[in-house]
Amino acid sequence: MRDFLARAARELKPSGIRKYFDLVATMPDAISLGVGEPDFVTPWEIRSAGIRSLQRGYTQYTGNRGLTELRELISEYLSVRFSADFPADRVIVTVGASEGIDLALRAVCDRGDEILLPDPCYVSYAPIVTLSGGTPVSVRCTEENGFILTPEAIEEAITPRTKGIVVAYPNNPTGGVMTGEQLEKIAPILEKYDLIVISDEIYAELTYGGRHVSAAAVDGLKERTVLLGGFSKAFAMTGWRIGFACAPAPVDAAMLKIHQYTALCAPRVSQHAAVAALSGGLADGFRSVEAMREEYDRRRRFLVQALRGAGLGCFEPRGAFYAFPSVEKTGLTGEEFAERLLKEEQVAVVPGSAFGECGKYHVRCSYATGMEDLEEAARRIARFVQSLQK
Repeated sequence: MRDFLARAARELKPSGIRKYFDLVATMPDAISLGVGEPDFVTPWEIRSAGIRSLQRGYTQYTGNRGLTELRELISEYLSVRFSADFPADRVIVTVGASEGIDLALRAVCDRGDEILLPDPCYVSYAPIVTLSGGTPVSVRCTEENGFILTPEAIEEAITPRTKGIVVAYPNNPTGGVMTGEQLEKIAPILEKYDLIVISDEIYAELTYGGRHVSAAAVDGLKERTVLLGGFSKAFAMTGWRIGFACAPAPVDAAMLKIHQYTALCAPRVSQHAAVAALSGGLADGFRSVEAMREEYDRRRRFLVQALRGAGLGCFEPRGAFYAFPSVEKTGLTGEEFAERLLKEEQVAVVPGSAFGECGKYHVRCSYATGMEDLEEAARRIARFVQSLQK
């Protein structure tokens, strides 16, 4: 039988994150700092809304865009929290923010188009660009500049084939955050070359020391930004698979057509739960979100100090829930460090190379886990690093 696989699918590499997650599942004493999933349970009032929707028999499809009530709440939420203004009729409720990334890139990519990606960045962007017919192009982001996109680095990467850029802040895996002033500095470059901006803001609620600034709220970027977000991180709703995408009208229309033919609509039970998340949050000032963020902040400060105490250089993350220490001083690459740490101390971290070439001598450690496991993992990491010095 001939090989029926498409070349793009055949050449697609497995996720560098899932490899370590799957290994940990076979090791009962292992501690995973690998997968970015909150250890909190979805708040009861949100779960209860999902349960009630099932009890009432709300098990049918919704419209392609999603429940009107939810889209109106998303529109209000983005305006109130982040000064990003999208009407409800330009909101698409998606199957997680991940579907939003796929929709946006497929909507804008023609074969041969180049899409700029911050390096390091989330593992899905480059493969989806490739599957959409485009070519991913890395924009180097360094620890010295806070792992942010700079005007100089962006302009250096632009060619006549460049069509868009992914802006992903707070950043996974680095924890880097772009301020309003920094976003304003890149706006003239993106306007000059007329690039579409795909802004993945899934960690918008998880910033430390200041409020998140949306690309869709910045002059010069508002009209060209596709904003992607969701409920997984801030509301501890990973398994509900519920997100949203907002875009300029022509891009929105294209994304909706793709969504109609692929996902059709997001799960109805999850949409009812999301209504409860936003309506309750808007009413009480998002107290449950604030409480989770405070706990993540406590873990963040502990882990950064512990990694530095172990002898690893560690950028202080300003958002999300990851630390991205450098392991270069150990003489190992991030991949070598991660493999040996898992084998010798049964702690799972993700090699930084999974997120781009700039992560070669880093590893990603998630602090979205309980303090007891975090403290034990820190002890094991320190012991491992010390053993490398003998």
